[in-house]
Amino acid sequence: MSSTIDLQFQGHQRVIATAAIPVGGGVVLVDPGPTSCLPALERGLAALNHSLDDVRGLLLTHIHLDHAGAAGTIARRVPGVPVYVHEIGARHLASPEKLIASATRLYGEDMDRLWGEFLAVPAASLRPLAGGESLTLDGRRFDVAYTPGHAVHHVSYLDATDGTAYVGDTAGIRVSPGYVLPATPPPDIDLERWEVSLRAIETWQPRALYLTHFGPGEPPATHLAMYREALARCAEVVRASLAGDGDDDARIAAWEAWLRADVRTRMPEDAAAAAESAAPFRQLWQGLARYWRKREAATPP
Repeated sequence: MSSTIDLQFQGHQRVIATAAIPVGGGVVLVDPGPTSCLPALERGLAALNHSLDDVRGLLLTHIHLDHAGAAGTIARRVPGVPVYVHEIGARHLASPEKLIASATRLYGEDMDRLWGEFLAVPAASLRPLAGGESLTLDGRRFDVAYTPGHAVHHVSYLDATDGTAYVGDTAGIRVSPGYVLPATPPPDIDLERWEVSLRAIETWQPRALYLTHFGPGEPPATHLAMYREALARCAEVVRASLAGDGDDDARIAAWEAWLRADVRTRMPEDAAAAAESAAPFRQLWQGLARYWRKREAATPP
């Protein structure tokens, strides 16, 4: 079984989880988080009687900064450590200039405070994936599935030893029992491809799902049913907002007010703050709005 390291992102608990999976005399890390959380990651490893020197591999579900920002730093600290990532994402980890520029457009002057340094991953460490592979790390097998919808470069991993599926953001955000948020920031949201990805995860028949936001939760069938409902519900709210009056600033303000109130009907204030830290609500609207507008533009008159 894996251990969960809470990266204590921006002082909040249960925002970003790194899974530490035992292999041989070391660990494999799934989604090591941003460099701003590296001290918390090292403390978590120390509590497991490990250090970064014991890391035998990084399994990245995708390259968004909250999941993979520390990958380059760790790869330089642990020369030769393999970094597994989808082939589209691998290009951006080797040369992160476009990724950093895109993130800067979203986060502006908060980039360093939120994420810290983002270093390129040395080419010798990168292990590009397409989906469909089986990896063996120190005798432990992981199956790989291509799972876009949240990001075009998203993959998920099934630990064949215990049946846990590490699904990144494909199954959404769950910081409190019984409530799931969609993970829908721009620019890659695609609801049709997302459903195909959820079916691919179901095909594995996993014993447990592990979310980067945050860790293990309800049984897979229960969670995926909750997530489909949450994704469809939020997508419909955004679609309806686009048909109404007002500009995008007004639409986003109304969405944020609705979602903040909705979250607080189901969880305490500290968990609600963690949920918004894991997924800024403005970005959830922006990603779904972009999806609906692209779909409308592609529909013949």
